[in-house]
Amino acid sequence: MDKRWSLEGMTALVTGGASGIGHAIVEELASFGARIHVCDISETLLNQSLSEWEKKGFQVSGSTCDVSSRPEREILMQTISGIFDGKLNILVNNVGVVHTKPTTEYEADDFSFHISTNLESAYHLSQLSHPLLKASGIGSIVMISSVGGVVSMCCGSIYSLAKGALNQLAKNLACEWARDGIRTNSVAPNFVNKTTMAKPFFKDTGYEKTSYITGQTICVDGGLTVNGFSYQPNA
Repeated sequence: MDKRWSLEGMTALVTGGASGIGHAIVEELASFGARIHVCDISETLLNQSLSEWEKKGFQVSGSTCDVSSRPEREILMQTISGIFDGKLNILVNNVGVVHTKPTTEYEADDFSFHISTNLESAYHLSQLSHPLLKASGIGSIVMISSVGGVVSMCCGSIYSLAKGALNQLAKNLACEWARDGIRTNSVAPNFVNKTTMAKPFFKDTGYEKTSYITGQTICVDGGLTVNGFSYQPNA
């Protein structure tokens, strides 16, 4: 392994890491030597993934957590502080849900569900992780956003506004917390196979060697955001 990209001695928290993009992110970080804690709402998927990672020799621990719950987020960060001795290098706010409907059909519960899971959780976990990231000396927050937060969607307006807010949050935290040695970026993937695209788009955002990249929204979308949703790569 090229030592320039080594994550030996570094720690990471990945939310929603037992499947999809989160699972692939965990594998990428672990393969470069990071110690990782994964939280997921599904105990079954979490246990399956932990068993898989143990067989691969990865340094991964895990706990169940519903990140839409404020008390559970607080318990999670207490766990992280204990496991990693009060320090954290990388926070990946990966959890996301989407229920697509026309805007006129959304109800109050739909709004609360999307905002608490997709936006409030990332905001609060970033707040809670700040002292741990600062203590590490080399901190990085990665928001897993979506192209839906950059260009319009035909439905799913609540999802889009939450993802757009994540992109703006990354900019704000990048400026506010730069003095604390914390970088913040947002990665906005297209709606394609989550597992296959996760590794290449995430690979560079958490490394010390990319320390000049902060406050950015990095679209990984096959060119969709420069064409809008009329883009048809297979046409």
